[in-house]
Amino acid sequence: MPQPAPKLNAFPVFVRVEDEAVTIVGGGDEALAKARLLGQSSATLRIVAESASPDMLGFIAQSGATHIAAYEASRLEGSVMVFAASGDEALDRRVVQDARRLGIPVNAVDRPELCDFFTPALVNRAPVAIAIGTEGAGPVLAQMLRARIDRMLSPSLGRLAALAASFRAAAESLPRGNSRRRFWSEFFGGAPARAVEAGKLSQAHDAAADLLRSAASASGHIALVGAGPGAEDLLTLRAHRLLMEADVIVHDALVPEAVVAMGRRDAERLAVGKRKGCHTKSQAEINALLVELGREGKRVVRLKSGDPLVFGRAGEEMAALRDAGVAYEVVPGVTAAFAAAADFELPLTLRGVSSSMVFTTGHDLKGNSLPDWAKLAISGATVVVYMGRSVAAEVAGRLIEAGLSPDTAVAVVENASLGNRRRFHGTLADLPSLEARADLSGPVMTIIGDAVAGANFERSEPLAAHRHEGAPIAATEGVQQ
Repeated sequence: MPQPAPKLNAFPVFVRVEDEAVTIVGGGDEALAKARLLGQSSATLRIVAESASPDMLGFIAQSGATHIAAYEASRLEGSVMVFAASGDEALDRRVVQDARRLGIPVNAVDRPELCDFFTPALVNRAPVAIAIGTEGAGPVLAQMLRARIDRMLSPSLGRLAALAASFRAAAESLPRGNSRRRFWSEFFGGAPARAVEAGKLSQAHDAAADLLRSAASASGHIALVGAGPGAEDLLTLRAHRLLMEADVIVHDALVPEAVVAMGRRDAERLAVGKRKGCHTKSQAEINALLVELGREGKRVVRLKSGDPLVFGRAGEEMAALRDAGVAYEVVPGVTAAFAAAADFELPLTLRGVSSSMVFTTGHDLKGNSLPDWAKLAISGATVVVYMGRSVAAEVAGRLIEAGLSPDTAVAVVENASLGNRRRFHGTLADLPSLEARADLSGPVMTIIGDAVAGANFERSEPLAAHRHEGAPIAATEGVQQ
């Protein structure tokens, strides 16, 4: 049973302090640290201290804070927050009691048990602020995190946020949903942000205005994106960015949920998967769906397993989009062939052994004539067979009949790149055993060729152990050449 997530004992909020009073009781270093922190806000500061240090007096003079010499409870009235930072435990406890009696939240410096709230480590890019809190448990940790985040964020972030505020009312006139979200996404990640970063505020304003005009008449866009072989950390950066910008994610059945979940949380998700013997939508229906979504002005990611241009039927989808005048782009992915080879530490090309590759499906060997690539296999090319488990005997038989040695090395991977992958090795003569392997329910990749002999088989199982279960190679008898 999973452990429940730890719960916060202090919930982070931002308190409005504009034109409000904040009172700090104390005149030493602890009080000065709080005064400097609060000095980054528009609060009106009151410093209550009978004896203020020279540094505190200098801060008061420079900031325009009010200095009150003697403490009494009435000094706290009208404050939205109070800080007890005198260094005198008795006085700090008295301040805490007085503030609570007046209904004012209070923080006692270095006394977490007396605090109604905690002061965060602050990254200030006004009007943007990032507050880091540890509930008083690790102030040094909070400061370390603050320093890290501070280095990550551009100094111009606040100016960009201020520019965004000036366009907020105009952006509200855009249709709610896709157009508005697209405007803000491109505002913070496109030309306006780059211009602000370069210090060209006038240019940034013009770029934002152009963006607003284009957002009002934006058309749809389809991205045919390669999801890779399954492992989410093999997704490309461009694919991830498009997933985060998508209004709709149209995904295949073989794309794992972990990859689909990398998209924006409120994006619509449409499964149009095609597995062997189970098609939720025909290819014509998928083509029509993409065209329809594009004409509605949606930003769509068509998420395909592996690479969209390798047995992904992207050609048909691109043709449909071109005919309909819908804009699209193709984002390559890591095809399963490369992932399978990596799982075996297998060089698909090997100097002096194999200098060419063939990517095919087992069904290419159906029929009475051998495809042209079979000649390449015989001459030493590495052959990668997609979706070939159910026709493994036919693949092996046709290749052997064409002249490929039965002793040619073979590597097989189920669920390439994933944690639950399974690896098998053997020879072309062993390959028919795959057909009887009902335990292989995931996608299977088969690699055939002399280069396979250079793979690492330490973590794979021999196909020969199951050879007696496979279909006989003689099943291809009678095939006409």
